[in-house]
Amino acid sequence: MGIAIPGAIAAKLVAPDRNVVAVTGDGGFMMNSQELETALREKTPFVTIIFNDGGYGLIEWKQQNYFGESHFVRFTNPDFVKYAESMGLKGYRIESTADFMPTLKEALAQEVPTIIDCPIDYRENLRFSQKSGDLTCGI
Repeated sequence: MGIAIPGAIAAKLVAPDRNVVAVTGDGGFMMNSQELETALREKTPFVTIIFNDGGYGLIEWKQQNYFGESHFVRFTNPDFVKYAESMGLKGYRIESTADFMPTLKEALAQEVPTIIDCPIDYRENLRFSQKSGDLTCGI
C-alpha cells in the first residue's frame, strides 16, 4: 500500500521509452502522492489511475467478511484533478465507463505525470463474498 507511485517512477527510469501506468486506491495514493513532484522534476511521465471510493475499500471488504461490519475506513479526498494541476501535472476525472479508454490514451500521450481519478464502487466485492459462501482453496 502506497508503493504505486514510487514503483512507477522506478519503472519509468528503468524503461523511459515504455508506457508506465500506476494503479492505486485513493488511500494508497495519498500515502506517497507528493512523489509526483519528483516525477515531474525528473521528467519521468507516467499515468496514475486512482480507484477512488473515499475509503480503504479493500480493508472494508475484509472487515465486513470477518466481523460483519467495518470501522475507521472512510475518509474524504482532495479534488484529485486540482491536486494534479497544482503541481503542474495533468488531471482527468472519469465520468462514465465509456470515458475511460479515451482518457487513458490521452493521458499516456502527455509529457508530464498524469492522474486519472476513477470513481469505483467496491460493494460488489461484498456481494460476491456473500454469494460465494465458504468457497476456499485447499492449496
